[in-house]
Amino acid sequence: MNQVSKSYTVPAKLVIASRESALAMWQAEHIRDRLRLLYPQTAISIFGMTTQGDQILDVTLSKIGGKGLFVKELETALENGSADIAVHSLKDVPMHLPEGFVLACIGEREDPLDAFVSNKFDNLASLPSGSVVGTSSLRRESQLRARFRHLDIQPLRGNVQTRLRKLDEGQYAAIILAAAGLKRLGLGDRIRAVIASDDSLPAVGQGALGIETRADCPDLKALLAPLHHADTAACVLAERAMSRALAGSCQVPLGGFAEVQGDKLRMRGFVATPNGSKILRAEQVGSLSSPEELGNDVADDLLKQGAGEILAALNG
Repeated sequence: MNQVSKSYTVPAKLVIASRESALAMWQAEHIRDRLRLLYPQTAISIFGMTTQGDQILDVTLSKIGGKGLFVKELETALENGSADIAVHSLKDVPMHLPEGFVLACIGEREDPLDAFVSNKFDNLASLPSGSVVGTSSLRRESQLRARFRHLDIQPLRGNVQTRLRKLDEGQYAAIILAAAGLKRLGLGDRIRAVIASDDSLPAVGQGALGIETRADCPDLKALLAPLHHADTAACVLAERAMSRALAGSCQVPLGGFAEVQGDKLRMRGFVATPNGSKILRAEQVGSLSSPEELGNDVADDLLKQGAGEILAALNG
């Protein structure tokens, strides 16, 4: 260990746990490369893992335990010392981390919006009646069903490349993916249209990267501090607070999206029935310095409108 300040030391080596999908590895390599520039004396490697969420591809996430299936194995690697940090897409991270773990760093957000991908059509409005649209998300599905009842919304699992292959094989007229993932993989040219947040409110944390560590490793948090992006963190903390207050999960069609506006945060959220027949929406502006309070206020607004009844029916 090399002493660089009074507060923390730079380790001789650092191991990053990551899923082995192309997108997850891009994210881990991105963090590795940034850390190498900051700490050239540290040997930094990536420990690739296949998670349960990557292995079960024939069932929708909402039926097999949700997106937490993408992070459990990585947390085990942190716990047993096989890895020091884990890099996640924040939209895949459960709202409650297990005891002993923390999000030590939140990186700058990529494009947070959803992307319309099709080989034949320019946007959702141009799809003929009965067109099959693929999405892995109840959040996207509920919003699509509310606006485009003439479309046939079907589940779509697999990594980004697998989903694009299914589109190219003609199984779908269009698919909806996160714009951030496509852009990070150099596949931005596959995006026919970015869907405005008014039409498809993003998932909590979409487009942002989170770095998880064990809570008993304060040196690592200090080491990661240069990668922390304060504005993104404020947005994500507000979104996650809203989802946490609503017990949000893959089983719940829910979206939350915060944006920095000067020294304020604008936060929008919704809760819906899966078929889109009922959508409750809330919007509030709060202090940039109190993001979780804003997220809780948006959740309270939704609960006053009757979100609790929708959530109880879905979780019952």
